[in-house]
Amino acid sequence: MNYDIIHFEALGEEAIHLKEETIKAIKMGLLPENFTFFITSENLQNFLLKNENFILPKIITTKTHSIIPKDYLLGEKKSIITRSAGYDHFEDLQNIVNLASLREYCAEAVAQTAIKFVYATCGKLNEYTRKTALFERNDISSFIELGKNRIATVFGLGKIGIHIYNLLEANGLTVQAVDLREDKLKNEYGKEINFVSKEKALKNSDIIINIMNLNKFPDSKFYNVGYFSDNEFSIAKKGVVFINMSRGSIAPESILLKYYRKKIISGIGLDVFSNELAFSKFLRKEIDTEDKDLLAAKEIQEKALSLEENFYVQPHQGFNSDLAALSKAKETVKHICNWYKNNKKNFDEQLPYYN
Repeated sequence: MNYDIIHFEALGEEAIHLKEETIKAIKMGLLPENFTFFITSENLQNFLLKNENFILPKIITTKTHSIIPKDYLLGEKKSIITRSAGYDHFEDLQNIVNLASLREYCAEAVAQTAIKFVYATCGKLNEYTRKTALFERNDISSFIELGKNRIATVFGLGKIGIHIYNLLEANGLTVQAVDLREDKLKNEYGKEINFVSKEKALKNSDIIINIMNLNKFPDSKFYNVGYFSDNEFSIAKKGVVFINMSRGSIAPESILLKYYRKKIISGIGLDVFSNELAFSKFLRKEIDTEDKDLLAAKEIQEKALSLEENFYVQPHQGFNSDLAALSKAKETVKHICNWYKNNKKNFDEQLPYYN
């Protein structure tokens, strides 16, 4: 059967909400009465292996583990919605296809997850949990009390970053932001946002939260692979807490572990890892590796689970709230409705989002 759209990698509640929101859009007349859709938990390449000679529709949606076949990109311009806040996995296709991502659905959920990491790292939760086993109240470190005398910096003040900024302020911290789009964002958010240079932020921050979109193009001014490196941490304030909510390759784990050992970093919170597919295989002992970042990531993960160090990790779940799952489906279907409204030519909002 030919479908008007196929949703790949749709699991659990997200799959249920996608069906419900699509039916709702059809009833409201935002999609054709005869609109057909298919929802599968499989990624695109595995689906095609099992369904030879299957003709993909002109519009599809995926998450981050689907690979677009080259022959699909030929002929009439296709449209792809990546059901993720990030889009770096398809960014190189933006001049070939209409490409949209979900910029709103998880903003509050990821922001709240970042604050969860702030309280865990600053509160030295692992140490306090260990001491509880013997109800030890004397030999225990002082935690970092949050207040105006503490400076927190958000690197990347996009849709999620502004939510984190506001939550940090609501928690009583002095907050600042680093973003190359400072002038544009001041017009969008208001001039009260405190933008500072990268260098100033590194030197005065007690807490750093990275939420920058990954840009892998060396010629772009937004290129940020390895953005947090020896150069950055060599001037960072001693005792800084580092939290990564974006992509692992922006802040390589080997660098984070190195500067934690040097006592420059006092706590690490990670919702993301470098090369997550390889990392998951490495943890399951499906592959061996000598990659320094994968080895460092494994050490951080192990010591987080054993409560040995001030490390807190989770498998990229900052978007996984009950409200985010519903919002994700709503935003996806909204893109589809806009695509139909535009005579299947383009989305209302698609890459490039900024130049």
